Formats: sequence, structure tokens, C-alpha cells
Amino acid sequence: MQFIVTAHDFTDERAHQRRVVAREAHLSLMEQMIKAGNVRFAVALLDDRERMVGSVLICEFGSRSEIDAWFQREPYITQKVWDKIDIQQCKIGPAFVKG
Repeated sequence: MQFIVTAHDFTDERAHQRRVVAREAHLSLMEQMIKAGNVRFAVALLDDRERMVGSVLICEFGSRSEIDAWFQREPYITQKVWDKIDIQQCKIGPAFVKG
């Protein structure tokens, strides 16, 4: 199953600092998930000053419960970087799937 995960950061005055602190652990986990085929593509959302304020990921998991298991260990969640998270099932178009 494929999903779009849209995550908006908290907006309090310490939110950006928490993102900076959690970033290395988040990127390490993303590397593992890319190798496992769970994350197909990801981008950072930027504000008008080009500061990171969220993330969008295209993911592939066997079930929604596997996303919940990822969230239990995702540094941007456990360290209170991501606040509002939307998960929508999707389908990657055949032209974008490597054969």
C-alpha cells in the first residue's frame, strides 16, 4: 500500500530548534527506510524564509499499522517536531515506478 504522509511542524518558538536536534536521527532512520523500500520520496516543506516547517513523504508499507509502528520510533514524532500529520492512501503512477 502506498501513502502520502504530510507532516506540519509545531509552531512554538522552540519548534525549529527541536527539528535541528532531531534531524540527524531522522535522516538516519530515513536512510534505513529508503533501503527497505518504505520511503520512495520525501521533501521538506518551507516557509517564506525557506525555513523547514514540515515534510511530505511518499511511502510504501504493507498496512496502515506498519506506519503506526514507524511513528513509534520516528525522531520527528518522539522529539515533538511534527505536530499535525495527515496520512492518505495513494497510488504511484506507472511512469514513476522503476521496473
